[in-house]
Amino acid sequence: MSQMRVVVAGAGIAGLAFAAALRRTGIDCHVYEQTDRLAEVGAGVQLAPNATRLLRRLGLRDRLRSVAVTPQAIDMRRWDDGTLLQRTTLGAACHDRFGAPYYTVHRADLHSSLLSLVPPGQLHLGARCVAVTQDAGEARLHLSDGTMVAADLVVGADGIHSVAREQIVADRPRYSGQTIYRGLVPAERVPHLLSDHRVRLWFGPDQHCVCYPVSSGRQVSFGATVPASGWREESWSARGNVAELAAAYAGWHEDVTRMIGAAETVGRWALHDRDTIDRLSSSRVTVIGDAAHPMLPFQAQGANQAIEDAVVLAACLADVRPNRLDAALRRYERIRLPRTARIQRQSRDNAKTFHLADGDAQRHRDGTAQSSSALDGHEWLFAYDAEQALTTRSA
Repeated sequence: MSQMRVVVAGAGIAGLAFAAALRRTGIDCHVYEQTDRLAEVGAGVQLAPNATRLLRRLGLRDRLRSVAVTPQAIDMRRWDDGTLLQRTTLGAACHDRFGAPYYTVHRADLHSSLLSLVPPGQLHLGARCVAVTQDAGEARLHLSDGTMVAADLVVGADGIHSVAREQIVADRPRYSGQTIYRGLVPAERVPHLLSDHRVRLWFGPDQHCVCYPVSSGRQVSFGATVPASGWREESWSARGNVAELAAAYAGWHEDVTRMIGAAETVGRWALHDRDTIDRLSSSRVTVIGDAAHPMLPFQAQGANQAIEDAVVLAACLADVRPNRLDAALRRYERIRLPRTARIQRQSRDNAKTFHLADGDAQRHRDGTAQSSSALDGHEWLFAYDAEQALTTRSA
């Protein structure tokens, strides 16, 4: 049987994870990335056990352990006086319960780790996809230099502005009304946040802030949302203004204001998601990661779901003949759509829950948080094994 020809648009976390997972099945693919030089932008990523167990199986156990941080808890606090609203224990308790760690990691470290699993000859830089076409016999990736790459399957891992997604559903971004500033601060500038390693969140009216250590504890990554009706730029490379961010958080707890004051630069981008869709594939094109299910970052699952997608799709393609793709792609959809749709909806709901104005609804939220801080509430999310789902939902 001739090997299936697979090409991937995008060399972010989703695309590289898919290439690594597909190679494990014995199928090689070629990845086309628009940038000339891989320099992953962004700040930190939270990796929950549902993703770290898969990354370990791909061979990244030691590499991730050397660059990541294992936080001991997630603390949720009130915006003004820092009152602890909820503490979810992580660390050893999380690992023991779910069989894999909870990590915080610099996005660039995760990206370079995945890149190490992809042979250099299979990655093509400076190759911007401008269109995807298909017919009954093949799919084609059209590049900005006029090159056309033919394959049995095109996998769109090309993010929130996916060209491949247009072959499946029209792109209809939904602006959340929120922008997010992200930045990195050297650990020595914020010692008050590193007495122990934790994910810290502060909830307040209309906005919230989250931070955690990355880069083996050498840096603190933070994200701070600010409501804005006029800023719609959905770009990972847009620059923000530190002084404007500080003004937006004036009056917040000193742990927050000191951290923002220690930042030299920040990125800023508008937060969009998309409504859930009922299919992820057409005949010879499919999508993964943000191209499949763009979600707000309020469940900290975007990268995690991209990794789950990658592993499941790769497994569905194993031992499939090029003329029998339809069944494999339908299986991928049946496994992934219910889970990603639930997480998309939860992320959108959290955009409201996190930003309640002080009052009755806020007090109810805080009281409920106190009674739901155990890992039990994370069972559905953290215990999920994407590879096991392949057998329990096989078709």
